[in-house]
Amino acid sequence: MESSEIEKILNAYFEGNTTLEEEATLRDYFNNHRVADYLLQYKPIFIGLEAAKEEQSNRTFQVPESEIPTSHKPWRYAVAVALIVAMGVGVFYNSNTGMTPEEKEALVAFENSKKAMLFLSEKLNKGAEQLSYVDEFTTAKDMVFGKE
Repeated sequence: MESSEIEKILNAYFEGNTTLEEEATLRDYFNNHRVADYLLQYKPIFIGLEAAKEEQSNRTFQVPESEIPTSHKPWRYAVAVALIVAMGVGVFYNSNTGMTPEEKEALVAFENSKKAMLFLSEKLNKGAEQLSYVDEFTTAKDMVFGKE
């Protein structure tokens, strides 16, 4: 196989876009053929992969058997979920303080007043910023006309 074709497959291999057949072609090329000089740097990768394929462990592993505890019965979960839902509904209904219409109207009026005060405060702050420019102008005028 030509080295330019191998180079294309190698680039696709490092991008993760090769098929199993193309990977087998690469393994075969790097393990059984004369490799082009500019591709020699990749040869240890495929030699190592081939060697790793042959490795086997002599150690035996035991997977512990898991038992489902008999104390966890499904109905307990259903009771817990029902209690949580009941508590949520109770909190929802208790959060509504049962305000009278007059209290609700007063709360709306308070919120509107708060918005108006914040708006007024913003405008006053802008005016105070502009006054600092007037103060600078006055200082500069006094320096020019000699009133210090």
